[in-house]
Amino acid sequence: MKKSILSLIIFCLTFGVYSQIENQLPEVEITAVNYKYLNAVENEEIDLSVQMLQEQVAMYDLKNSELYGDEYETYTVSFFIPDGKILAAYDKNGKIIRTIEKFKNIKLPKSVREAVYKRFPNWSLEKDVYLVNYHSKNEKVSKEYKVKLKNGEKTMRVKLTEDGNFM
Repeated sequence: MKKSILSLIIFCLTFGVYSQIENQLPEVEITAVNYKYLNAVENEEIDLSVQMLQEQVAMYDLKNSELYGDEYETYTVSFFIPDGKILAAYDKNGKIIRTIEKFKNIKLPKSVREAVYKRFPNWSLEKDVYLVNYHSKNEKVSKEYKVKLKNGEKTMRVKLTEDGNFM
């Protein structure tokens, strides 16, 4: 009796396993349309909120948005966070043509901070602005930091590249 109950349980478990293997989900194809944009603007030292917004811009699905219509060649979409914004232009296939990005008072990369403190040791950072312009035509990207420094009653504004070189 024990053997027949045990055999029945094993048979039921085996039958259930085979039925689960046959029901597979259909394959999903993931494509990275805007990987060139992400590669161009990528900087691991930049503020996390900026990185996340740039990823959101790259992964935006234009064709499934309410903005999409076959009659237009380009689409302009704005993305916002409290620290900044990105204005992105997409073609009708969802590829990024260009972006204009502006972020205020974000955490500066180490190279920029060190360059400022080395050149202006008694000054403190008061404000900063991070600007990015991307153009897909020639995969050109320009990144610049505008920093406002303060030393007592004196203030000074300087511009730097992402490498910490003064402009």
